[in-house]
This record gives sequence, structure tokens and C-alpha cells, in this order.
Amino acid sequence: MGTPDYASSILSHMIAADDIEVVAVYTQPDKPIGRKKTVTASPVKVTAREHHIDVYQPHRLRDDAVVAHLRSIPCHFIVVAAYGQILPQAILDHAPCINLHASVLPQYRGASPIQQSLLNGDIQSGVTAMLMDAGLDTGAILKIEKVTIADDEMVASLFNRLTQTAAVLTLEVLRTFNDIKPLPQDNAHATYCQKISKREGEVSFDDARRLYNKYRAYTPWPGLFLKGGLKLKKMKLEESESINSAGKILSIDKESVLVGCSKGSIRLFYVQPPSKKEMKTVDYLNGKRLGVEDTLS
Repeated sequence: MGTPDYASSILSHMIAADDIEVVAVYTQPDKPIGRKKTVTASPVKVTAREHHIDVYQPHRLRDDAVVAHLRSIPCHFIVVAAYGQILPQAILDHAPCINLHASVLPQYRGASPIQQSLLNGDIQSGVTAMLMDAGLDTGAILKIEKVTIADDEMVASLFNRLTQTAAVLTLEVLRTFNDIKPLPQDNAHATYCQKISKREGEVSFDDARRLYNKYRAYTPWPGLFLKGGLKLKKMKLEESESINSAGKILSIDKESVLVGCSKGSIRLFYVQPPSKKEMKTVDYLNGKRLGVEDTLS
């Protein structure tokens, strides 16, 4: 049971395993995507269809008929990864439901654990295989696989590494399930993260490290943009200790612009003005007739 690329990779590894048979796949209904609103199948559905596996796409997993049908499918396990619907108790009782959550639980329960780890500047993340219960990412832990986060790692890179980690971990847990003793989570140390909205991409030049961490977490979506609409497309953290006027242009060279933050500074390479194409920050400043000591806003 899953929907996006993360789940599709896990499914692919299960299909490729000689000792595992995937008898059915549940995924979200096809949805309109892009400006043209083209109705598109989820990555999980595409993968399942390629291997001639039965696919089910209920709008409401809790409907009695849907539950009854799922319970009619004999299986030893239900593997759940970013499915997008809550499993009712009747399904949790049908077979052990194993969820692959992209954090070291009980840290970052919820919808955006990968982004949250970058926002907080963590040096470590991981994937938790969890025995699902009725709560939100609250079930007993089966196994955790940790990964180190580089200082400049972007969300796409971390997502890809955690996806591969989850795929391998899934097979390990399925094969050794009877030998694993589930460990209850310590709820006292639980933290939560919400689904990301577009408005969270609005930033200011307050704290350079916090700004850079948002860049790492929110590129390409929702992206970073100033209140006036200027999108910040490519940057790096210059340093995090100096005290400056927020947005003050500190220096300019051929490839980048050094911008001061209230604390620290960032080096800005590319920006995108509203309704225009991405361009070098230097070219944007020239067009606006801005220079050193002026304020970027």
C-alpha cells in the first residue's frame, strides 16, 4: 500500500525478491497533474501494472465494501509506505501491517519527516520499520536504519538515499519478522511535522543558517521566495556568525552576490523575478541598478 516514488522503489525491491510474492497493490486514485490537469497514475500503480499485479484504488479505505474485499485477499503481511490513507482497525487486524517511515521514530511523526530533518540542521536521519497501530506513526519499532546527512545535502539527495534504505530494510524485516521483538516507542520524546504548504517558502534575510536549511529542504518545492515575489533559486551558506543589516548586498563578483542576514551571510547565485526566467543574481542586480550597500528585497 503506497503511492509516490518512495513507495514504488520499495515495491520494486519486493517484486524482484525471489522469496516474496506481491499479491495485490493499493494506491491512491489517479489524479490530474500539471497545468493541463492530465489524469496521471501514481508511481506505485505504474510499477504494479508493469508486473501484472492487481491494483486497487479506493477513494475511501474505510468503506465497508473496501475493507471486506481487502480482507478477502490472503496475505502474510501488508507493507505500507506513504500511502496517504489511514488504515482502519479491521485492516490492521487482517495481517501485520509494516510501515516504512522516513525518520528515526519517535522523532518526526507525520507528513514531512525528510524536510523537517533538513530544516532542523540534523546530522542524522533514517528509516524506521514500524508495526502499525491505530495512531499516527505510533506503532512499535521493528528495526531502524540510520544515515548521515551532509552539511550541504539537498532534499532530493536525502530522499533518494532514504528511499534505497527503506527498500532494503523492508526485505530484511519481512525475512526476519518472526525473530524480531517489537519495541514500544517512547512517546515522551515524540515530535511531529505537518504537511508542507506553499506559503512556507516565503523567507527573509534573518538568520543565514536557517535560510540555507530552508533552501535545502524546500528546493524544488515549494521553493524560496521573498515577500516581493523574487525567487531564490541557488545559494550556499557563506558563514553564520556575522551581524548585518538584513538583505544588505555585501559584495558582488562575476558569478554571485554576497547578501548579509541579520545573523550570517549567504552567497546567492541565481534568482527568478516574478513572471520571468531564472537568471544570475548579478544580472538581476544590474537590471535593477543595485550595488554594494543596497538592499535586496
